[in-house]
Amino acid sequence: MNTPSERDILHYIGGADDASLFQRADTVRRSVFGDEVYLRGIVEFSNVCNKNCQYCGLRAHNRKLKRYRMTPDEIVSATDVVAREGLGTVVLQSGDDFSYSARTIGDIISRIKDRHDIAVTLSLGDRGLDEYAYWRDCGADRALLKLETGHVKLYERLRCGESFQERLHRIEGLKRLGYEVGSGIIVGLPDTDILTTVRDMVLLSHLELDMIAIGPFVPSPATPLAFNPAGDVELSLRVSAIMRILCPQANIPATSALDALLPGGRQTGLLRGCNVVMPSLTPEHLRSDYAIYPGKNMTEHNAVLKLNTVKESIARMGLVPSQSKGSSPRRHYVDQSAPRRPSGDYACRTAQCG
Repeated sequence: MNTPSERDILHYIGGADDASLFQRADTVRRSVFGDEVYLRGIVEFSNVCNKNCQYCGLRAHNRKLKRYRMTPDEIVSATDVVAREGLGTVVLQSGDDFSYSARTIGDIISRIKDRHDIAVTLSLGDRGLDEYAYWRDCGADRALLKLETGHVKLYERLRCGESFQERLHRIEGLKRLGYEVGSGIIVGLPDTDILTTVRDMVLLSHLELDMIAIGPFVPSPATPLAFNPAGDVELSLRVSAIMRILCPQANIPATSALDALLPGGRQTGLLRGCNVVMPSLTPEHLRSDYAIYPGKNMTEHNAVLKLNTVKESIARMGLVPSQSKGSSPRRHYVDQSAPRRPSGDYACRTAQCG
């Protein structure tokens, strides 16, 4: 199947031929992944964050949010639920919370790998590459670090002066360390347009990522962007579909932001090129406080009942909720099944982070 040209991308992203685009994306997905939908269980272990990103409800200046931190034992116990429910990957996610030392995170990873044959994905923000190297030796398999936008000036404004180039450097560093690396963008951020989005897509395709996350902008209370309009769900789905065609072997999740703006949005995404769903298995009494945006974590069911609902909805679509670890076939990876331990060099080098 031919790679779409820039003219094709502009044609599709404007909605000129949605039927053709979505069918093409679905065909590419099936040719690579078959009917499998990879399930990743997220454990959101802290909503404390030292950043003030203007779009995020976890921002440090949000005084209305009830903050929490899970203990290492609580994190491992939550991961036990992920494994027991047959999910092949756990995603350890938090705000940029440096109260957890490199050593503490490494111990958690090692305990998980000792107990379960599952992949461990880290979504911990801007920690040092030496820390990520240490965690890789402890057994971590994947790392997620989203860009949100490739527009340098907008990135630095929305993230209160942080360096876009440093973010890119960290992504490239994670790749060199041997992680499966994911990144992504928010579609419909204020002060973006179609051209911005196309440029974001080109950047993502050039980064050679193993996972690409696309989600519409959802305004969050107690943030500077609270009163801006939400992103266009259909535009977000078009971007995901085009990324599927541009990067056929990348894992592309149907994000929770789709459901936040459109009931059933994640199921729609699975029919339009997405192949991953990432339900939250954060303990019920904490889940609603991980409030990046409204609707991030629905609380009408406990975590396991919600997961069963997700599995049933996938099966009704004629797809298979997979128990696989679900590595991207984009490249071959070192077997992670054998537990690893930190080398003396990393253990010594990162001990000062404790």
